[in-house]
Amino acid sequence: MTQHDYDLFVIGSGPAGQRAAIQAAKLGKRVAIAEHKSVVGGACINTGTIPSKTLREAVLHLSGFRERGIYGASYTVKQNITMQDLLFRTQQVIHGELDVTRHQLQRNRVELITADASFVDPHTIRLTAVDGRGHRDVSAGKVVIATGTAATRDRHIPFDGQRVFISDDVLGLKQLPRTLVVIGAGVIGAEYATIFAALGVRVTLIDKRDRLLSFVDAEIIDSLVYQMRQNRLTLRLGEEVAGIEPEAEQDRVTVKLKSGKQIVAEKALYSIGRTGATASLNLAAAGVPGDDRGRLKVNGGYQTEAPHIYACGDVIGFPALASTSMEQGRLAACHAFGVETKSVPELFPYGIYTIPEISTVGRTEEELTDQGVPYEVGKARYKEIARGQIMGDSTGFLKIVFHLETRKLLGVHIIGEGASELIHIGQAVMALGGKIDYFVDTVFNYPTFAECYKTAAFDGINRLG
Repeated sequence: MTQHDYDLFVIGSGPAGQRAAIQAAKLGKRVAIAEHKSVVGGACINTGTIPSKTLREAVLHLSGFRERGIYGASYTVKQNITMQDLLFRTQQVIHGELDVTRHQLQRNRVELITADASFVDPHTIRLTAVDGRGHRDVSAGKVVIATGTAATRDRHIPFDGQRVFISDDVLGLKQLPRTLVVIGAGVIGAEYATIFAALGVRVTLIDKRDRLLSFVDAEIIDSLVYQMRQNRLTLRLGEEVAGIEPEAEQDRVTVKLKSGKQIVAEKALYSIGRTGATASLNLAAAGVPGDDRGRLKVNGGYQTEAPHIYACGDVIGFPALASTSMEQGRLAACHAFGVETKSVPELFPYGIYTIPEISTVGRTEEELTDQGVPYEVGKARYKEIARGQIMGDSTGFLKIVFHLETRKLLGVHIIGEGASELIHIGQAVMALGGKIDYFVDTVFNYPTFAECYKTAAFDGINRLG
């Protein structure tokens, strides 16, 4: 591989690209990353995961939402919350993460190149200056495509970034709306719908599917839907949008549905999915075709149809989470250089930062029923746990799913405060082949949400008779 300029060349500096580059650098390889923006981190740090989760945290704090179970529905930390209030915290976190990411790449001696990358042939990449002035070609023995995705835009929708906008535009909003229509109830749409609803915005969530987040346990989603409605969020499921008409003179938009209904609101958030950011890569020259949404197909080692070209992260599709993208990047780099690794994708946890948050690992009741696996469940409700009373969360719960005969853990599903942290206890026990009895025999700190595991275990064993 010494005939090439680089042992590994990574296109995209998001979570998948970072982890692939650093892993290869730690193996002593010559590595470079091309990033077409002036900042590293991709959508994760700049417009997606970090901003949305920080925005959520700012909303929960300033609105007093977490404490309303104790102090009442009218409790708030700040009376008139503005976008500037929310962005103050968000920008601080973004700048901090950018600095950490850049430092990690520097200390691992990963060359960072600000340029647009495209293929000339399977091993040659053209780096074009962002301002369009000049280019140079480099060669690489292995390539990782980690360009992520961009919000899907319908050319018939009149986007202006303020009245009709996508999730990437949220940080650029000049003011909070009093009413909002969210079109698309995927993870991003559901998260933003509940975040704005927590601020007191009257939100209508539209989706042509009949159920929210079908990959999540149905009972968890039932609880989410109930709490959405309790927070004055209107759901229009099984509905399809026919058109969006901004009305500049009245500073509002009208969303027309194919069923004949009309929804009027100050703003509309369009969130019907993401498209792979591969259009500018000249994939044909590399012999790597993309699908109709720009996503790349890979095998178990994250190789594309060209064996030396790998793809990982959001650009390969579901689950499109920062955590799974990081792991995919690591695995891709290890596979590229023949390093043995062990990973268990079926135990990847999912964190969904709606309000309340959701986290899940393993199989759902619906999957086990379809597969004919005998199982039982154990549940613990936050209102039964001292920590739940202290935090004012009386609606959250944790559910353990375990095998009816072997008693091994098959899945853990949580909705409520701290769900995305709490899930890792169940994940660890599942990875080690543990049984539900483990939680009965284990002592947890008191008072903590972790006690839910013990309470749920007792509940599950009691169901066995």
